[in-house]
Formats: sequence, C-alpha cells, structure tokens
Amino acid sequence: MRRHRNVKIVATLGPASSSSQMIRALFEAGADVFRLNMSHGSHEDHRARYEAIRAIEAETGRPIAVLADLQGPKLRVGQFAAGPHDLPEGAPFRFDLSPEPGTASRVQLPHPEIFAALVEGAELLVNDGKIRLKVVSCGPDHADCIVTVGGQISDRKGVNVPDVVLPLAALSDKDRADLEFACELGVDWLALSFVQRPEDVEEAKALARGRAAVLSKIEKPAAVRAFDEILKVSDGIMVARGDLGVELPVHSVPPIQKRLVRLCRSAAKPVIVATQMLESMIESPMPTRAEVSDVANAIYEGADAVMLSAESAAGSYPVEAVTTMDSVARSVEADPNYRSIIEASRKASLSSVPDAIVTAAREIAETTDVAAICVFTQSGQTVSLVGRERPRVPILALSPEERVLRRLCLTWGTHAVATARLSRFKEAVVNATRAARKFGFADESRKVVVMAGVPFNVAGSTNILRIAPCDERLIYASDPE
Repeated sequence: MRRHRNVKIVATLGPASSSSQMIRALFEAGADVFRLNMSHGSHEDHRARYEAIRAIEAETGRPIAVLADLQGPKLRVGQFAAGPHDLPEGAPFRFDLSPEPGTASRVQLPHPEIFAALVEGAELLVNDGKIRLKVVSCGPDHADCIVTVGGQISDRKGVNVPDVVLPLAALSDKDRADLEFACELGVDWLALSFVQRPEDVEEAKALARGRAAVLSKIEKPAAVRAFDEILKVSDGIMVARGDLGVELPVHSVPPIQKRLVRLCRSAAKPVIVATQMLESMIESPMPTRAEVSDVANAIYEGADAVMLSAESAAGSYPVEAVTTMDSVARSVEADPNYRSIIEASRKASLSSVPDAIVTAAREIAETTDVAAICVFTQSGQTVSLVGRERPRVPILALSPEERVLRRLCLTWGTHAVATARLSRFKEAVVNATRAARKFGFADESRKVVVMAGVPFNVAGSTNILRIAPCDERLIYASDPE
C-alpha cells in the first residue's frame, strides 16, 4: 500500500461513506487520514466508522490516522413567525434576545456574548455572508442594523461576526463531550473549530491530556491576526478557506493560505488545506479545471495534506474524488517545476543537533544515490523535522509507538512502519533496510540514510546518521556497531 506521492489526502466520512466496504475503497484509492465530523452523526455512528478504519489498518498493516473535527459554537438566528423574509438593501433590522418569533424587521439572536462584543460600525453576516448588515447602535440585549447586502433570511441561519473577537470559548458543552468521547475512542488528531486565540488551543490540549494531538482550524480573522501565537501551541493547522472566505474579502484568502502554509512548514508542523477543494464532485464524477488548479496550487505551496469534505462524506462520487485528488498530487509532484518551487521556499534552520542532522540527511539525498531517509523515532519530532526539509526521497518513519506512527500519517512524504524496540544501532540499520526493501522503496543494490538516537527509546535523542547499503551481507561485513 505504498503511496507514490508526498502530500497526504484527508477524506471525511459520512452517509455516503459509512460502510466498511466504502471506507476500504477510499483507503485503497489513496486516503491517508479519515475525518470524523462531530457536527453530524451520533457517537455510535462515529464509533462504527472508527472500528472499520482500525480493522482495515490491522488487515493491511499500514497505520491510518483518524481526525475528529469538533463542531465549535454555532451562532444562529432564531425562528420566524411567517416563514422566510426578504431583507432589501438599506432596510433597518434588529437582532435581540427576545424569544418571540421573528418578523420582517427583527429576529432573536440568542447569544448575549455577541451583543457584549459589538460596537457601532461592526458587520454581521447571515447565511454564509449572503446577507450583510452594519451595526448602527447596540446594547447588551440588541443590535440595530442597516442592511448593506440584501437577501432572504429564514429560520436558524448562521451568523458570522468578522470584525470583533467574540468572548466565546472555542469549546461548547457538546464539544467537551465529543472531545472526551473521541479521546477515549482513540482518535489521533482533534481539529478545534472557532479558534480565536492561543488560550483556546491550550484549553483543548489540557482536556486531551496527550491522548490526541490538537490541530487548530484557522477560519476566523482573529485567528489569522494571532496566528504566530496559535501556531506555537498547536500540534498542527487546518486552513479552513470556506469560513475565511465568508469573514474576509475572498481575494485575500489565497495569499493568507500561502503565508500560513509556509509558516507551518517552517515550524515543522503539519498543515491541511481544506474546504471546497473538489466541490463540484459532490454531484459530478468530474471536477472543474478551476478545482484541479486549486488542489494543485496547495500542493505546489508545500501543504502536508489536502482535504475532502462533503465530496467524500455526502457526495455521489466519493471514491472518484479521492482518486482525482491522488492523480492531481502525483501529476504535480512529477512536474520538474515542483521541486524548484518547493526548494525555493525552504527556510534554513540550524538551531539544534537534530536540525543539523536532518539538514545533512536532506543534502545527502540530493547529492548521492540514496533511495530513502529512514528515521527511528519515539515522539515523531525528528520525522517532522525531516518533513520540513521536503527531501527528494521518501521518508520512512520507524517506531514501536503505534500512536506516533498514526499521527505521522499527516506528515508530508512519510511512510509509517511499526518496529520493535531496539538496543543497538546495527539493529536499527538492519530494520531500516529491511523495511525499505519490503515496502518497495529500495532493492539490494541501493542505499538508504538511517537516522537514530543513542540511547535508544528516548525521545529527542537523535544524534546518529549513517548511509547504509540495503544488502545485509554488506551490513554484517561492516562495523558491527
């Protein structure tokens, strides 16, 4: 089940992809990570999907990552007495806390936190930005607005407030229950919605207690402004362009995406580019050329992963969507321009011994005929550093820690391999070369770079690099240690 590409594919599971047969088909088509969207489905639905994933993992012998995406607080208007209403441009409209059914001039907005944060001139967006209103006056229980972009408003439509940092926690009561369920289930990654500040991430990590890595979804302007601080405390990032495109001018999203991907790579933390990547494939077996270009652009930027949402969860062509994404990735990575773009965006970082060793490994791979870089790891950190270098050869991550291998399924260029605990460096060399041959990365005529740390089985101890032949007769004929 070797992948012939470096970028990873995240596939969301849902009504169209719940059966074991379909999940297996998505994995065989190229899915490396499966996303459980906690906004939809019951805990039992997600448990059944999780168990199906783990059964496929056991059958194929290849680690698979599972990402649970928390819903986050949902801001919505109340209900209307007489159905939908058209709000014309220039019309006055009030949001308030009254539970009375809405009319053509007002509706309930049952979130006092919003009113506490609003200021005159702030903008409210309804129904994914299709309706826009500007606040002309506000108090602790109301906001009087003028419609700046008209449209039809109806029951329970979502509300966005892009101009202010809302005094809302990223975790609702539902999210806390979902987080605990997901961690007990054994998911590898938690995606945190509605992140506005680093404290939101720290709260989620405290609740996760190391049982799952926490990935911050960047979907609000406040998160973009505080990105450096959020990145420091996050284990990974998801650039959620859909919500960003609602709350920010749509033309500003591509340069933001490019900047965030580069910052994540520099920090050696995985980054997913997500939402609306192959949107037309929800209903069509073929994507648009614009969508293919969008996926390709994320890969040229050096993203660790690209994600399918409704395309695989609720669409008519989930397997075709994964296959398309896999084909685009392989085509892009075969383009000679891809390497020049990736290498031009590399940022030198030589602040530690592991930094120096991974840089040396990448340079050796560029200047000699090695087939792969094999990394023995306890925590996954050295593998992440190698991935940051975006080497020209595959990365084999070898570890006795199952949870580490699963999390590394999100890291660019990495093939995760389970191995026994080792006590001698020669054992590491032999295990590395056997894995390289077994999974088709090298034959006996090739060499690999082997990286490890002494003492063994201690996180953060990477301090040895060796170029080793894949012919075991040569290994045993050389220095025994």
